[in-house]
Amino acid sequence: MPENLLQGKKGIITGALDENSIAWKTALKAKEQGAKFVLTNAPIAMRMGAINELAQECNTIVVPADATSVEDIEKLYAEAKEYLGGNFDFLLHSIGMSPNIRKGRAYGDLNYDWAMKSYDISALSFHKMMQVAEKQDVMNEWGSIVGLSYIAAQRVFPFYTDMADAKALLESIARGYGYRYGKSKKVRVNTISQSPTITTAGAGIGGFDAFYNFANSVSPLGNASAESCAEYIVSLFSDFTRMVTMQNLFHDGGYSNTGISEEIMEKFSDKK
Repeated sequence: MPENLLQGKKGIITGALDENSIAWKTALKAKEQGAKFVLTNAPIAMRMGAINELAQECNTIVVPADATSVEDIEKLYAEAKEYLGGNFDFLLHSIGMSPNIRKGRAYGDLNYDWAMKSYDISALSFHKMMQVAEKQDVMNEWGSIVGLSYIAAQRVFPFYTDMADAKALLESIARGYGYRYGKSKKVRVNTISQSPTITTAGAGIGGFDAFYNFANSVSPLGNASAESCAEYIVSLFSDFTRMVTMQNLFHDGGYSNTGISEEIMEKFSDKK
């Protein structure tokens, strides 16, 4: 990757939980490419993770914020703007959680209060972050906002239950706000549909190991790693992708366009 792709750019990276998370690796890549940024996560997630270690490595600060709270987002932006000395060029939304999945509730037996919590945390928070940013006018022109999605937003993956609905809403918000923000400030908004990735969040989904191996055998390039996703995110933060907006971008080694692989055909073949 070229050097200093993000030189002079400032932003906010959400959701870095531990060294396996995409947001964590994005922070390291962004620093490597010359960016300055503030890290943030929900207070409960901060107790579970090691984000303060990442902050030291990236020479920055952590501002706790619940992304479902408009008041917290307003406070986050105010503190980040003061620390960075100006408006933002990029935002990463790497936030998602389903109480139904965590507590083993099947899609036909959802707790609807929990489902609404899933949608608020995993999707509406994306809208809230952009709405507050627009109202406070904290994004620079030609800025970039990226959210992390998954192919279950568009196709059925039974184990993903109400998170699939949340990701579908996330992608719709990216298109709706991408149009609005593009017209007003040339800010671009995209989502990345990443391969199944070995992270703390991904590993919490039932049957993850089996599906990870399945996707890896279908994708002609294999599963995309968290590190390669971080590099892709950095490219979307950079000026090299100024005209890319309102897209859901598959970063999955070709999985999304592969019907079946030779490996899978061989596995189910009657030939001995």
